[in-house]
Amino acid sequence: MEQWNDKTIVITGGSSGLGYAIAEAFARRRANLVILSRNIEQLEKAVQQLQTFDVSVQGISTDITKDDDVERSFSQIEAKTASIDGLVNAAGISARQAILDTTPEDFQKLWELNFQGLVRCTRRASTALLRSQGHLVNIGSLASKTASRYLGAYPASKFAVAAYSQQLRLELGPEGLHVLLVCPGPIRREDAGMRYSEAAKDLPPEAMQPGGATRVKAIDPAKLAERIIWSCEHRRPELIMPASARWLFAISQLWPALGDRIVLNKTRGGKSAT
Repeated sequence: MEQWNDKTIVITGGSSGLGYAIAEAFARRRANLVILSRNIEQLEKAVQQLQTFDVSVQGISTDITKDDDVERSFSQIEAKTASIDGLVNAAGISARQAILDTTPEDFQKLWELNFQGLVRCTRRASTALLRSQGHLVNIGSLASKTASRYLGAYPASKFAVAAYSQQLRLELGPEGLHVLLVCPGPIRREDAGMRYSEAAKDLPPEAMQPGGATRVKAIDPAKLAERIIWSCEHRRPELIMPASARWLFAISQLWPALGDRIVLNKTRGGKSAT
């Protein structure tokens, strides 16, 4: 079993949501943390909360869509830490739009944050991660494996994360880098059902729900964070929650028409848990 004491874990989007839950789970294991976020207020609050675990916590204001910001942040990390033992790419945003209303500009916005930002951070940290034989955790989505309705550019950006993660495993796994792709369903949050009220106003009511009303139970971020760390400790290639979604992914590959019918049935007029 891997010991996290005094290991350094860098987490993008670590000031809130799943990213913060992952940071807290590592803090409980005595890991040193570096939190990257572009929301300074949330970043400062997260650092204060994580320091109560009596571990080293750095908070660095970073916009991962900017090359200079990523370079500056990782240079700062390397100046203060002996190694980078893990990188968790948790920064990202979702969307609510009908696909034909999704413009190239909409695609570019999500592409930059959900995929290109992840690529920037991965490339910059790769030398240190290979040196430490560490862990790269990419937060994807169930939408990394199968698209759903009214999610705009989100599924396309998350499909790219899945493909990139597999390529990294194939090329760098033999050199000792552990790459974990995490594909969760809707994650429980306080503003579930309200986040997209404006964006989804012209869409069917279910589009406002988490996951576009995918009828699966919302995931507790703390429990997901624990599963992520377990998957790192066992160097697993993928973590899919709920695990039952694997059946849908397999069916969609073998029988696309049947997979589409299942997705429609799972989202049409339904309510997902909050």
